Amino acid sequence: MRNSYKNIEINCAKNTHERVFELIDADIDSTIVDIPSGYGAFVLRLQDHGFNNVIAIDIENILKIPHENFSTGDMTKSLPMESGSVDTLVCIDGIEHIDKQFQFIKEVSRVLKTDGKLIISTPNISSLRSRWRWLMSGHHNKCKSPLDENNPNPLHHIGMISFPEMRYLLHTNGLYIQNISTNRIKSISWLYLLIAPLSYLYTTLSYRKSGKKEGTGIINQQVKSSMFSLSVLLGETLIIKAVKK
Repeated sequence: MRNSYKNIEINCAKNTHERVFELIDADIDSTIVDIPSGYGAFVLRLQDHGFNNVIAIDIENILKIPHENFSTGDMTKSLPMESGSVDTLVCIDGIEHIDKQFQFIKEVSRVLKTDGKLIISTPNISSLRSRWRWLMSGHHNKCKSPLDENNPNPLHHIGMISFPEMRYLLHTNGLYIQNISTNRIKSISWLYLLIAPLSYLYTTLSYRKSGKKEGTGIINQQVKSSMFSLSVLLGETLIIKAVKK
């Protein structure tokens, strides 16, 4: 199987599950939610490492592993947990599939405990490679051609989201970024560093102008710093860990 964990299919880019797992705090008694849980590969990984309070949530139960703690849930509606009941919520390559991203993050903030963690991944459309593809074709990486509008599918990437948009989404809901990472940097991505100086200059001038006009100078500097980190600039998948304050 091309991308799997113990023969359970993983529907995301290589190394994403491994990197997300590395970001999870070590307390095996903590309550962890995996949404969307898919076939259960990440749930199984957590179980194999001793985590004993894992809640799997998806719009339907398609788990291919034995797991009693499954709840039906829709990322565009209220999540089936009490407020302040979750230590860590994991959302691997799910947010780009929904049209109510603010509603979802608001719900994540509601169910997390104070100092609870969100670990979220999504295709990295802020990478130089994806920006170049957008310039040339009007399509981002991981969404290279028009979606089949005659056959809408939950697997369609209808809500591709950039790093600045993700940061705004999180920070306006009380979830503050602790760590920015990626699953991997492909060899071809290093070639796009050739356009990095021009991108840096344009971004600097643009952010400086808007910062003075809108009073967002500090925010702009922070966002620019993140945008030109290697994980965002060259990474295939954007992986963010945020904490609820």
